[in-house]
Amino acid sequence: MTDVARRLFPLSRLFKPRATLPPVSGADRLFLQWLCFVGLLLFASFLMWRANIWGVLVEADPTGITLMIIAVFAGSTLWVGLRAWALMHERQALEEWKRAAESYATTATPEATDTAVHAYFSALLGKSRRRNYDNAQLTEVLAERLHGPSESAWWVNGIQIKLGLLGKVIGFSILAIEISQIQNFDASQSQTLLKTLTGGLGIALLTTAVGLVANMLLGVQLVRLDRCGDGILADSLELAETELATLTHQERQ
Repeated sequence: MTDVARRLFPLSRLFKPRATLPPVSGADRLFLQWLCFVGLLLFASFLMWRANIWGVLVEADPTGITLMIIAVFAGSTLWVGLRAWALMHERQALEEWKRAAESYATTATPEATDTAVHAYFSALLGKSRRRNYDNAQLTEVLAERLHGPSESAWWVNGIQIKLGLLGKVIGFSILAIEISQIQNFDASQSQTLLKTLTGGLGIALLTTAVGLVANMLLGVQLVRLDRCGDGILADSLELAETELATLTHQERQ
C-alpha cells in the first residue's frame, strides 16, 4: 500500500499547480465558448462545402433568401464575438474595483478605462464624496449599457425567421402560379410537371428550415451574452451596496 502511495505522490505534485490556478471569469469563459462555437461552425461549413451542399442550396433557391439569412447569421455571430470581448473588459474592470475596495485604496482607484463598469463606479464614488447615496439612476444607466446592445441583436435574430417566412410565402406563390397555368394534364409529361411544381415548394421549405436553424443558433449565443451581462450587473450592484464605502472610508475620517 505504501509503495502505491509513493508511486502516486509524483502525480499529485504534477497536478498540484493546475489546481491552484485562478478561476476563469464568466466573461472569459463566454469569449472562449464563442471561439469554440465559431470553430464548430467553420468545421461544419467546410464539411458542407466538401459535400457540395452549398451549391445545392444556391441552386435550389433562386430568390437568394437563403443566402441572405446565412449572411445575417454570419454578421450577427461576429457581432456576438465583439460583444463578448467587450464584456470581458467589463469583467476585468469590475475585478480591479473589487481589488481596490479590498485594499482600501481610496487614493489609488483603478486606472480609467472606456468601460461602463468603470464609469459607474467613478460616478458612485463622486456622489458618495458629496454625501449623495442615491444610486438608482446610475444603476439604470449601467443596466442599459450592458443590455441595450443585445436588444437590437434580438430584433435581428427575429429577422431570420421573418426572412424564412417570406421565402415560404414566395415559394407557395410560385407553386400556386404554376398550378394555375396548367391547361390540361398529360400523363406523359407528369415527370416534367412534377419537377416544375416542386420548385416553389422547395423554396418554401428550404428558406423556412434555414431561417429556423439560424434563429436557434443565434438565440443560444444571445442568451449566453445576456446571462453574462446579468452576472456583471449583479456583481457590480453587490460591490456598490457592500464594499463601496471602503473606497471613501479614509476621506470621511
